[in-house]
Amino acid sequence: MIATVVKKGAYFDSVKLMLVTQQIKDMPDIIEAGVVMGTDLNKDILGRVNLLNDEAKECSPADLIIAINAANQAAVDAVMDQIDTLLNSNSGGGAAAEYKPKSLEGALNVQPDANLAIISTPGRFAGIEVRKALSRGLHVMLFSDNMPVEEERALKEQARANGLLLMGPDCGTSIINGVPLCFANKVRRGAIGIVGASGTGVQEVTTLVHNQGAGISHAIGTGGRDLSAAVGGITMLQGIDALDADPATEVIVLVSKPPAKEIADRIFSRLATGMTKPVVVNFLGGQPGQDQPGRLEYAATLEETARKAVRLATKRDVPDLMDETEMAAVVIRQAEKLGSNRGYIRGLFSGGTLNYEAILVLEQLVGNIRSNTPVDKDMKLQDSHRLEGNACIDLGDDEFTAGRAHPMIDPTLRYQMFEEQLNAADVSIILLDVVLGYGAHEDPAAGLVEIMSRHPDTMWTKVVVASICGTDEDPQNYRKTKTSLEEAGVIIAPSNRCAATIAGKIFKK
Repeated sequence: MIATVVKKGAYFDSVKLMLVTQQIKDMPDIIEAGVVMGTDLNKDILGRVNLLNDEAKECSPADLIIAINAANQAAVDAVMDQIDTLLNSNSGGGAAAEYKPKSLEGALNVQPDANLAIISTPGRFAGIEVRKALSRGLHVMLFSDNMPVEEERALKEQARANGLLLMGPDCGTSIINGVPLCFANKVRRGAIGIVGASGTGVQEVTTLVHNQGAGISHAIGTGGRDLSAAVGGITMLQGIDALDADPATEVIVLVSKPPAKEIADRIFSRLATGMTKPVVVNFLGGQPGQDQPGRLEYAATLEETARKAVRLATKRDVPDLMDETEMAAVVIRQAEKLGSNRGYIRGLFSGGTLNYEAILVLEQLVGNIRSNTPVDKDMKLQDSHRLEGNACIDLGDDEFTAGRAHPMIDPTLRYQMFEEQLNAADVSIILLDVVLGYGAHEDPAAGLVEIMSRHPDTMWTKVVVASICGTDEDPQNYRKTKTSLEEAGVIIAPSNRCAATIAGKIFKK
């Protein structure tokens, strides 16, 4: 039986609702459940699992929907008896008794020596909180998105005038003095400093650096729009200056999608003037310049970026993570498995930069790739929920995260799409990223493995290729995750570049 309750004007954070939904699913005789804000995306997802009734269809994004499919009325009653307690409980377990400040002032009273504030509020309120933090002399990491670009520039100019960094908005990854912030991985300290306008791009580079034996001094996130003409590369330029002056940093890495031309010129002008350390630049998909060995070097992929940085920092050669002979053997085995039954490649990514890099790699091998965030605007999908042709999709894009947690936190939507693609007759190869680290789901592989276990016959007719962005020191553990996926039949590549290359070569074989 299906039961739905709507609470008008009851706002809860998407992460909280994800946790409550899981708690309800774990209750006896619950078949399916969804506790979500009434955004169009959330209503669409409820509709896909037959939990959307007429009342819920009329909800606004400010309304809370509680939808349950239960085996009996007693199970429904049990949920409704507990729902208010679940929604208003402190999910911190043993930490519930600790004092949790509800304002910046309260937090500074508890930690008067703090010099960095992390802000995650709805975008329309974020600017107010940023100004408060800057006025108190705090650097800011702004996780919030949907801030007007004019406000972003004004706040960054204010921060710069006061000798402070504003990382963001939409900054999800940083490592400062060895401390991972928001979505970041556990990596060793070392001599390589990064400034990045892409969260999973930074994660990929930092984890590959770690896995090759080197380490990270700092990783400064800028937010995705920093290198636009409207913002001016303010945080990127500040980050370059900070790392160049930092005694712990010996090599600097810059990671971003291609900047606006005038901003790229500004950055390269800075790199040509008074830099004391070698720099590796990866503007994904941008036109690389001529290497100036040991001073300014360019990289086309995130893997190459990490290898060059490690070589400069350690003074040792760093080979490709997967040589051509090993890759060719994998491609031949998987192509033989598919035989003549060939269909499309479908990439389902939780990381935007990993999705973008995969598109760049695949387009060199198989031609145009459709996406919700395409490299070529003509390849934009008309409907991001209905993939067509060879396609790679960024499930962390704003259209999928309005009113719900990022897929690295809540992979429910990706699980649904993975199962759809696994059963699609016109699909042969599925390409995935699996992102580990702080802030990410406690076991992102488990749901994928469970879905594949339900479709053993289908797995004989498909190839699933994945890369794992993580380390053995992450809470989820790289090696444990790799073993779990490989036992389920997934081909694990040592980098996102390798995974996309393998998928493309199998398709062409």
